[in-house]
Amino acid sequence: MNLVLDASTTIAWALNESYRFAAQAWERMKDDHALVPTLWWFELRNALVVNERRGRITEQQTARFLRNVERLAITIDNTPDESGVLTLARRHRLTVYDVAYVELALRNELPLATLDAMLATAARSEGVHLLGDEAE
Repeated sequence: MNLVLDASTTIAWALNESYRFAAQAWERMKDDHALVPTLWWFELRNALVVNERRGRITEQQTARFLRNVERLAITIDNTPDESGVLTLARRHRLTVYDVAYVELALRNELPLATLDAMLATAARSEGVHLLGDEAE
């Protein structure tokens, strides 16, 4: 595995939003492998449906995007460290859902690709490198 990918970055790809870090993650995914927590699967699909309702994408675009994502080297991690997740959530006053990405990056010593500012702050304070912060 080469990075931990969060849902905010993945959704930016679906909506063709131009964020430098999302573009960097997309480029890296051509050769790299990503690790995601189980909740990423649900977050991604929920965000896609919400954006369908808002008229930002169509059902057909969602289906096409999900087919493209399935072609990427993304592994879903089903074994979070419960104690680590709870500790991080308490320490940073974030949701358990959000810190699942930080815990995964810490446990696997991988950089994190996120567009979430609060998550990025928590990750940095834990010593997790963020995509874009690391020397390329």
